[in-house]
Amino acid sequence: MDAESNLLSIFTPEGSHDPYPALAELRRTRPVHLSETLGSHVLTRFADCQQVLTGPEFLVPDRQWCAEAFPDQRARPAAEFFYSSLLGTNGPDHSRLRGLVAGALGARQVAALQATAEKITEELLDAFADATSSGGTANFQELVGRPLPVTLIGTLIGVPRAEQGRFERLGRGASRLLEPVRTPEDWARADRAVVELREFFGALLRERRARPAEDLTSALLEQRHAVDPPPTDRELADLLLLLFVAGFETTTALLGTTVHTLLSHPGEFALVRDDPALVPAAIEESLRWDSPVLLTERIAARPVEVAGVQVPRGGSVTTVLAAANRDPGRHPEPDRFTVRRPDNKALSFSAGRHHCPGATLARTEAAALLGRLVRRFPDLALAGRPVRRSALTLRSFDDLPLATTG
Repeated sequence: MDAESNLLSIFTPEGSHDPYPALAELRRTRPVHLSETLGSHVLTRFADCQQVLTGPEFLVPDRQWCAEAFPDQRARPAAEFFYSSLLGTNGPDHSRLRGLVAGALGARQVAALQATAEKITEELLDAFADATSSGGTANFQELVGRPLPVTLIGTLIGVPRAEQGRFERLGRGASRLLEPVRTPEDWARADRAVVELREFFGALLRERRARPAEDLTSALLEQRHAVDPPPTDRELADLLLLLFVAGFETTTALLGTTVHTLLSHPGEFALVRDDPALVPAAIEESLRWDSPVLLTERIAARPVEVAGVQVPRGGSVTTVLAAANRDPGRHPEPDRFTVRRPDNKALSFSAGRHHCPGATLARTEAAALLGRLVRRFPDLALAGRPVRRSALTLRSFDDLPLATTG
């Protein structure tokens, strides 16, 4: 199979379920592959991906890029949001918006959420225990994996709990723009979601101006003059929208894949069950083993060389995070899942200026869940064939059937 066919195989249902053999072959035969289909240089080695993610020569796709790449789509609400949000800005605009988020999601602020994360986790595990108490099976993602991050980020921002389920569905629509190939239906779903979510967060900002509360929305309003120039109301609404969607999408993926991977490796599950101190290491190994985000794109700001290949100014580069994390040049025996892996370093939360600002919060949620899960359900087991989400970039489960006799 040639390199392009190898790459495109991961876009099929079978290939997206387990893209790692194809990515390993691509890394071995063509680690820097110029894909005619994607119009991008596809990177699969750790060092090359790290160079691009951390190098000042590379930018994220932004409004200018969108106007050139998608001239017919640039006026759409979803495109206008996505390519002007924190994910789609560079330089001073990015630093200004990221400064606000860093102040609200720093280590001290996340530590203050620990008790809330633990309380929500216990409530959801109670419901999971009820659903499996008579020997039945339950969809872990439906009862725990999705509602935990949705409830926590919603509580943090100030989204009423009654609204969080509806907003999760909207957020899944907005996140379709993360896919490398977008259908007309993807654009339409994302447009509807962005319009509705913008209206809500705009109204929430107006409400918090009148009646401040102990939540992230009020904190952003209070801190807005700490950056120059202060963010506009639209920028604040879009920042809340992004934090809400990103705050549950990647964490939902992380929770499901961590539980599934551990249960697929019973010996490793037993290690974590018997030694809770291994919980953080298990989370890091899960992030490496099956990254919640498969790939991400960068644009060359000037002509630059990557692994001996010249990328022109404006050239697209796709860093396949999942392939980089299983590069044997960085992680020996990369296809072996072991919670005791030494010197474990993954690119799952990206790197450099666009390293995920919610990474600490995601790890906190995962630790709160995994520590309680192995203690309360020592006999937890897979109970059917899991169903992957119909997406390439976000590697998540829609259905993860589990059973327990604990």
